[in-house]
Amino acid sequence: MVFTLLGIFYSRKNQNLNNYLLAGRSVGVFSLTASLVSSALGAWILFGPASAATWGGIGSVIGYSLGTAFPLFILIYLGKIFRKKYSNCKTLIEVIRKKFGQKLFKLILFLSIFYMLIFLIAEVTAVSILIKYISGTDLWITAFIIILSSLFYTLYGGLRASILTDNIQFVILIILLIVIFNFLITQNSSEFNLSFIKLNKPHLLSLDYLPNFTAGLTFFIAVAATNLFHQGNWQRVYAAKNDEVLKKSLFFSFLIIIPIVFLMGFSGLISVSSNNDVIPDLAFFSLLIQNHTLGLSIVIILLSISLTISSIDTLINAISSLIIVDGNKLLKFKGNYFKLSKYIIILLSLIAFYIASKGLSILYLFLLADLFCCSAVLTVFTGFYNKSLTEKNAYISIIFGLIIGLLFFPSPDFSKSILVGILFPLEFFPPFMAQSLLFLSFLLSTLVPMTTWKIK
Repeated sequence: MVFTLLGIFYSRKNQNLNNYLLAGRSVGVFSLTASLVSSALGAWILFGPASAATWGGIGSVIGYSLGTAFPLFILIYLGKIFRKKYSNCKTLIEVIRKKFGQKLFKLILFLSIFYMLIFLIAEVTAVSILIKYISGTDLWITAFIIILSSLFYTLYGGLRASILTDNIQFVILIILLIVIFNFLITQNSSEFNLSFIKLNKPHLLSLDYLPNFTAGLTFFIAVAATNLFHQGNWQRVYAAKNDEVLKKSLFFSFLIIIPIVFLMGFSGLISVSSNNDVIPDLAFFSLLIQNHTLGLSIVIILLSISLTISSIDTLINAISSLIIVDGNKLLKFKGNYFKLSKYIIILLSLIAFYIASKGLSILYLFLLADLFCCSAVLTVFTGFYNKSLTEKNAYISIIFGLIIGLLFFPSPDFSKSILVGILFPLEFFPPFMAQSLLFLSFLLSTLVPMTTWKIK
């Protein structure tokens, strides 16, 4: 409620489209850094890295942390080029439309909105599961409050309101993370180290444990590719006051994100080393609140809510901007696209509310969305530099990569896929394939499109 009131109050004097979409293109280093970090580090960091570490080992921890931060490093280079070459644009999708054409633009627009919808669902699901775990509150109650409060100020104030609340959430986030990590390490001082993992779960650190490589590479590819298509990041690229501000903000964000995600993942290694029966999605919390107090529970709830809202307002504004800027190229609507974007956002929020109330696996939801982005990342960004890669060729390449990726994408229990275990029995395939479905899915989805490129 506090963030809602602050967002509305701050943005009420800046009610124009330029402020709504790009915050007047006047954001400074601290505000942009805080917004980039707050937007990137949603409630998923409390679940995903630790969950992946319970089976993916130290490799997944490294892959997750580098994959989350790496796109920001890439944007230092790409952002400067895009701001100069496509200075009047406001979204990555708009740039793709101008560079390639309508057909590919529609495909990438769909992929982007689908990814951000899944992200929205996963964020609301994550915080709802956490608060239920701590307090017993029904999932739908938390989901309803979080979505409604985020909608109020973001649909009213746009990116300017989002960046203001991100700044506040960033300060809260850093303070609460310091408190939690200090408590976590202090209370588990004899266990929070590599020696403890090596003693109890040596395979999670072993070079002979295949998932240390496959999981690490999988999460790096998946998270890095996805964040390059995150419209929230591209809005902030164009919102920077100048190129120097953008460069510094992206670099500082890169340095801040890596240790945070790494420590979250490392906690999963400690948790599973302490308890073989730990629930992967709750690995971080099972370690943190073994003997939890009311005060610690409140800190965790505040942290999770701050993380969630900072990501949700970014997603809401990002989807809204896509509809406002490029909706008329996709929909035959004679009315106001600014208002239409709000109706669509409300519809998507209702979908997110319904699915989040079911409490599905957060990590699995993210992985599904990541796959879509992996199939497009190399083709799209190579296409900006290779003139012989036509729109038709790019479109076919992405669809082909997506189909191959989906054939190998594992079921929720990771035991089979459409191709391996459903269309054909598991016995038809070597053990490596059956045990590395997620890795193969992302690797093939990312690399297979290259085989269809017609480059002169």
